[in-house]
Formats: sequence, C-alpha cells, structure tokens
Amino acid sequence: MTARDATKVEKPGNGRIAALCLAGVAGMVGMSYAAVPLYELFCQVTGYGGTTQRVEQYSDQILDRTIRVRFDANTSSGLNWQFEPAQRMVELRIGETMQIAYRADNPGRRASSGQATFNVTPQAAGAYFNKVECFCFTETELKPGEGMDMPVVFFVDPAIVDAPETMNINTITLSYTFFPHETETSMAGPVTGEQKAADKL
Repeated sequence: MTARDATKVEKPGNGRIAALCLAGVAGMVGMSYAAVPLYELFCQVTGYGGTTQRVEQYSDQILDRTIRVRFDANTSSGLNWQFEPAQRMVELRIGETMQIAYRADNPGRRASSGQATFNVTPQAAGAYFNKVECFCFTETELKPGEGMDMPVVFFVDPAIVDAPETMNINTITLSYTFFPHETETSMAGPVTGEQKAADKL
C-alpha cells in the first residue's frame, strides 16, 4: 500500500446519505406525533409550565379569602376549530369547588380530532390548582359542524396562602391549547391546499 493510498478517506455514497436524511425526517415526524403525550409526561415529572394537580376528591376546607381565576383558549395552526371559554373569569373562595366550561366547534367540512395541553400562571400556583375533572390530554373528535361543551371542575388548595411564593397571588390564569391529534394526522395523510380551503368555508 502506498502512502497516497493510506491517506485516502472513504466518502459515504449517495445511498447512505439519502438513508440518513430519511431516518432524520422519520424521527422528526415521530417526535411531532408524540409531542402531546411527551409534554404531558414532562409536565407531570418536572412541574414545568404551571402543571396542575389532578385529584379525585373536593377540598374539605374553604377560606374566607377569594381569588380570581381567568380562562384562556388557543388552537394550533393545524386545527381549524373555534375554541373558547364559556366565561373569561370567575371569583371564588379559596378551597371552594367550581365548575366552568370550554366550548369547541368544528366549522369545517370534515371530521377532525384534537388534544389539549394546559398551563397555569403564575407557575408557582400550579401546584395548588387542583382539577377534579378536565378534558386535557384526551382525544376529542368533532364531526363537521359539531360543537361540544367541555367542563372543568377545580378548586384552589387553601395551602396556597401558606407558601411565601404564593401567599400574595390574587389571580390565576388557566390556559388550554388544542393541537391536532396524532391519529388524524397519521391516518388521513397530508392535508392538501384544497382541503384546507374547504375546511375554512
């Protein structure tokens, strides 16, 4: 073997490069499908984004002090839904159980599915915002022209007044964002420009 041969570096073929590119694209697509479940797990483990607590029983203590809760609603660009809270704000006593509702409507011409994530601000209040019933992280399918009321039952833990970082909080905002559900994207295939235009009619 000559010195020239020893210094040669084998270059990857076009086939290998194409395979690596396809693997990268497939990985990104897979991550997008898993975004909502992974976000749910991440929030539960880290408490990121003002993760609320899920409980099965109501508070047994109600304080005389009140707190305001605002409600916010958003949809991602890939989901043509109208989504909003039935009321923008309530004022309740700390520890009091309250039921409110969000409303989602599908004005498009084909059925579509969505899944909601949530967050609470200020983030420190998330640990004290207890939800007894909610629609987050649950697949919701709406037929063309169909609408649905989605209840949320919650209370604010009285312990919020004892922690130094939360004792002076007077307003909490609960925000939901709906994303297209993964099964709809994977089963229906890519949405064409004509389909998008029809859904907006």
